[in-house]
Amino acid sequence: MRVSDFDYDLPADRIATYPPSERGTTRLIVLNRTTGEIRHSTYASLDTLLEPGDLLVLNNSRVIRARMICEKPTGARIELMLLEKHEGAQDLALYRGRLKNGDRLLAHGAELVVEELPDDGVAKLSRTDGGEVAALFEAHGSVPIPPYLKREAEALDRERYQTVFAGRPGSVAAPTASLNITGELLGRLRGKGVGIAEMTLHVGLGTFLPIRSETFEEHVMHREFYTIPAETAKAISGTKSAGKRVVAVGTTVTRALEHAFPRLVASGFSESVSGEADIFLYPGCRFQVIDALLTNFHAPRSTVLMLTAAFAGSDLLKQAYREALDNGYRFLSYGDSMLIVS
Repeated sequence: MRVSDFDYDLPADRIATYPPSERGTTRLIVLNRTTGEIRHSTYASLDTLLEPGDLLVLNNSRVIRARMICEKPTGARIELMLLEKHEGAQDLALYRGRLKNGDRLLAHGAELVVEELPDDGVAKLSRTDGGEVAALFEAHGSVPIPPYLKREAEALDRERYQTVFAGRPGSVAAPTASLNITGELLGRLRGKGVGIAEMTLHVGLGTFLPIRSETFEEHVMHREFYTIPAETAKAISGTKSAGKRVVAVGTTVTRALEHAFPRLVASGFSESVSGEADIFLYPGCRFQVIDALLTNFHAPRSTVLMLTAAFAGSDLLKQAYREALDNGYRFLSYGDSMLIVS
């Protein structure tokens, strides 16, 4: 199996460039990876598709306002994209334009200094007034919506490119599988006896990138910082012991849980676990933690598409994608979703 096996034709008019007018009104394909059955449902009906005792695991990372335009004293414009948060304090940004060590940038009454250029196209920044770089971006930056939307961020994106339970700032892309979860839906899930647990993975720009190599072994996976609280680890253990399902909401949750599995086992699922997830899940990989996956429809040749194929089975996932395209489903971040169960 090669990367090109995960290429498919995605017409531009099937990409959801805006969210639905009302959060939670998207469609949902339910795919049974054991029987091959494909059913059409709605995202708002998720509570009817899960069972008492199941555990829904959410990524509570909050998307920061990561994009900002600055100027050099010469008047030259520099576009900055603050990178996702990792363990330890760091203010790294991608930049467009020409920069060198020591350059000063002006933005909204503040002055930034280029401390170093640790990588190609990446600058480490500080503020001359001693303030936090992230606070300047949060006050004046724009929402970093995906480039494939081919539009500038608008006022509605500040709310809609964010989950209703987002709490820990640090992502530069949303955990999009949960964008259509509403407070009302969470209430119905809890009322049915479905457990709700949270963890944090700060989503990076690498989530948008297609794989340029042709073999899986050549691809270098981007790293994303995550934390799984002790109470979530205990909830996962209890769910498994009871013979119920751990339902990952999104590929970000999946990557964190599967990466953390050895350490969760070593701690007896009783302690908080943190790390840098660089796990690449593609067909042939085994899943140790999750039993069901709620996810969006992904871009061709993307690592998240390959993760989904690994869980669902490549042939079955291709069939489900054809079904979605034939039935007018909307794709990518603001689009419809798929629930994969056994």
